[in-house]
Order: sequence, then C-alpha cells, then structure tokens
Amino acid sequence: MSAIVVRLARTLLGVVAVAAAATHLPSAAAEGSGSADWGSVTAGPQAPVPAPMPTPRGPVTAIVVLGYGLLPDGAMRPELVDRLHAGYLQALLAPFSPIIVTGGNAHNGVTEARAMADWLIARGVPAARIHLEPEAATTVQNAERSATIMRAIGARDVVLITSADHLDRAVGTFHDAGVDVVGTVTPEQMPPLVWRFGPLS
Repeated sequence: MSAIVVRLARTLLGVVAVAAAATHLPSAAAEGSGSADWGSVTAGPQAPVPAPMPTPRGPVTAIVVLGYGLLPDGAMRPELVDRLHAGYLQALLAPFSPIIVTGGNAHNGVTEARAMADWLIARGVPAARIHLEPEAATTVQNAERSATIMRAIGARDVVLITSADHLDRAVGTFHDAGVDVVGTVTPEQMPPLVWRFGPLS
C-alpha cells in the first residue's frame, strides 16, 4: 500500500474518531498568557466544562491558530505542536474553512507562522488554504492582523485555536479587534484516541 493511501486512510479514520468523540470533549477556559507571551503560562482553578466541538462551517469561517514562542533554533515548542494538532483536526472537520496561522517572534530565521504552516502542509493541508500572519508579537497583534487577513479573504468569523489557559484572554482580544469568535478549540479537548489515526508528530 502506498504512503499516500496510508496517509489518506489515517486522515479519514481521524475524522471519524474526532466526530465520534466530539460530544464528549471538555472545554477548559482560564486566565493565562498569550500565544506570544509563552514564558508565563498559568493553570486556571476551574474544572473543565463539557462542550461540543464547534459546528463545521464554510469558507466565511476561518480557523485561526495562535502561535507560541519557538525554541532558539527555530523548532516548535510542544505547546505549539499541541495547538497545531487541535487546529489540524478542526481543519479536517471544516474542509472549506481557510486557516490563518499567526505569530512572528522569529528564531533562527523562522517565524511561528512559517513553522505552523510547514507543519500543516507536511500533513496534507493544501498550502493555498493556509494564510500566514508572520509579524505578530502579542495576542493583540494576533487579533488585529488576523482581522486584516479575514477582510482580505472574505471571512466573517473564526474558530479560535489556542491553549485552555489562554482561551478567555484570546477570545476577549479578538472580540476587541472586531472579530466574531463562533467557536474555540484547545489541545485539552483532543482525546488520545484521535491520535491513533491522526498525525503522529
């Protein structure tokens, strides 16, 4: 069996696993640091509240994945890879939604946005579907610059992908930038079962 067929089968099984688990996923939200403010992550005191995955929508709903500080050599930190896993699964569930990856903070000539885009493309997401915002250094800039991209591509609202301890702050910041957040996904919502069929790294 060719590598392409194996990858396609894994992706399709991953979609099935996500859909089956979607009604049982936790949604945790607490105060915390932003995607660019990666040095001081704090855990919230509240227990996760059950919530469904965002309803799949069409091309007017963008999937926005917030960056997280890179390592000095330009490699992604585990927290950013976790966000990408969550974004990848949302992208499978909403195949007509454009994807915005936002984050600057370049290390070793690589921005967060470039590293995220390369990760998604390596896992079969079409490059034409991905829109890079490679300059933001704060969550406020993530929101403002994503809003600019959304206007350019005709997107009206977003499903926001970030960490649970950053979620409330990020949603508020995007609202302040005039962006309607219609759904959120955190890595903590992804059941381990999904990764038996989804991307392994």
